[in-house]
Amino acid sequence: MDKKLCEYRFDELLNKHTSFKIGGCARIFVRPKSIEALICTLERFQYAKILAKGTNVLAPDEGVDIVINTLGLNKYQIKNDLIISEAGVLLSTLCKKAADHGLSGLEFAYGIPGTIGGAVYMNAGAYDGEICDIVEYVEIYDRKNIIKLDKSQMNFSYRSSILKETDWVVLRVALRLKPSNSQAVRDRMEQIMRKRIQTQPLDLPSAGSVFKRPRKDFYVGKAIEQIGLKGLRVGDAQISTKHAGFIVNLGNARASDVKELIKIIQQEVYKNYGIHLEPEVEIW
Repeated sequence: MDKKLCEYRFDELLNKHTSFKIGGCARIFVRPKSIEALICTLERFQYAKILAKGTNVLAPDEGVDIVINTLGLNKYQIKNDLIISEAGVLLSTLCKKAADHGLSGLEFAYGIPGTIGGAVYMNAGAYDGEICDIVEYVEIYDRKNIIKLDKSQMNFSYRSSILKETDWVVLRVALRLKPSNSQAVRDRMEQIMRKRIQTQPLDLPSAGSVFKRPRKDFYVGKAIEQIGLKGLRVGDAQISTKHAGFIVNLGNARASDVKELIKIIQQEVYKNYGIHLEPEVEIW
């Protein structure tokens, strides 16, 4: 494929492309620069791993064969109260642009470090908001055709969507927001960011919350802390001393270290609470 349409790298370290700073080499690392190029790349490399910003991924120490990176899909437009964005646009970018245009509804996502495509894939949420609350439609590639799905067709649920049940790939997302005062939107975003800074270990590499909340009244970080696991280390992977729902990389953590910590947490939480924790992080 023309290098103008795709950027190719070989033996690319995935620890440079994940927020955990963990992962071996991708034998082939491709970054298409348009939706058309992405579709061509998907047709050529049918079994490739799809990676956006890598903020919710634990990549293996031994590496993978082929990775298709979607950060080249970075175009968006705003039409009245509708934001139409390609999959690779960062949530932080869309949050700021929404505020600039006096549009409210996306504030909860400010500080979530991933892309809109990744957010739709896992129905990302925080501070009483979820992506599914504002999705108008999603354009996906089902490996044969481009299909537009409305919200009801996306099978959204807590940290999940139809995309987790298929090999479909997000191309574009349309978000329906509400007109508001720009300064009020910015104030809300700043309030949310202050909460993140106060409660989350943003100074160390991590993949965010490691586990899904099993039910609304069960707080994973608090439960892990109560059973005495806060600060536990395996190699350079550590259960955060700031928020026990996070595992952080102290410098040279390996995927195997993180997996061992996940296993320990699951065993101890089940032993103490009879609850099996399901990982929120995508483990390749």
